[in-house]
Amino acid sequence: MGVGTDDKSRAGQGARLRASRALAGDDGCIAEARHFATSFLDQARTGHEVSVSARAQDLTQLVVSELVTNALKYAPGPVLMDLRIDDGTVEVAVWDSDPTVPAARESDPGRIGQHGLEIVMRITDHLSVQRESVGKRITARLPL
Repeated sequence: MGVGTDDKSRAGQGARLRASRALAGDDGCIAEARHFATSFLDQARTGHEVSVSARAQDLTQLVVSELVTNALKYAPGPVLMDLRIDDGTVEVAVWDSDPTVPAARESDPGRIGQHGLEIVMRITDHLSVQRESVGKRITARLPL
């Protein structure tokens, strides 16, 4: 995987980096997405001198896992994932083919499952959903 940069003269926390991956939607897709995110953050840290905390690495993997899992569960077809680093944040965007905007359910400790979006909302600084001409894009932003 190569990490693209929008401005090679900027290093460290202000670096603008981007990487994308199309995911086939098979059983190994979620693990592949987590591995891709980890590799992206590792390359940002080692190749571009971006400070990435262990907590940011773990939370990014969790967000990727939850968003990709939901995309696979509710939308037919491929999933696209876009990762960006800009000004001390990592942005995870996941596109799928279902235009239905998800809604987090009320907190219920007794409910088994369906807590993914609720978790993502609590651990991110920003979460947005955009309908696209085909499907939707969910974007989450976390501090590094």
